[in-house]
Amino acid sequence: MTAATAEEASTLVEEAFGLTPPRPEPPPPPGWHRFSLIHCPVDEYPRFQDPRYDALRACPPDGCEVREFGEYFSLRCVRPGATLLEAVGVLCAEIRAEHGLLMTDLGIEKLWEWSSDGTDGWGAEIVGQLLLMAAERGPKLGYSVDDLVRFLRTAAVD
Repeated sequence: MTAATAEEASTLVEEAFGLTPPRPEPPPPPGWHRFSLIHCPVDEYPRFQDPRYDALRACPPDGCEVREFGEYFSLRCVRPGATLLEAVGVLCAEIRAEHGLLMTDLGIEKLWEWSSDGTDGWGAEIVGQLLLMAAERGPKLGYSVDDLVRFLRTAAVD
């Protein structure tokens, strides 16, 4: 058996053990991307009810629903974009500009896993997770955004 996404694979495993799992959501329309975006800063542990999220709870960005991810504040979103990274980046910029929060996480726990399923799949979520972590952690070490971009341009294989 094969599956196109991690959610489908989990469903197949649960069914194989005789459980009745929830079925995965249907894919969003072409040009739209479904993802979770979490505020999980590296050096603090804000909880879901933290007052800094009040404005986002009252009026989440278009296409997003407020959710609790563990004990963290998160948004579950379906947003437009040419790629998943574009959709996530635009939303992160919107939240940073309107609420002063750098969203830091896509909820990927096993970063060492991999899927070469294109610019909109699970592999793209893993890359997005790593980039969000770098965007938050690099400046804490003294790196600028330009330093991070320069690193990617220098190290990346075309």
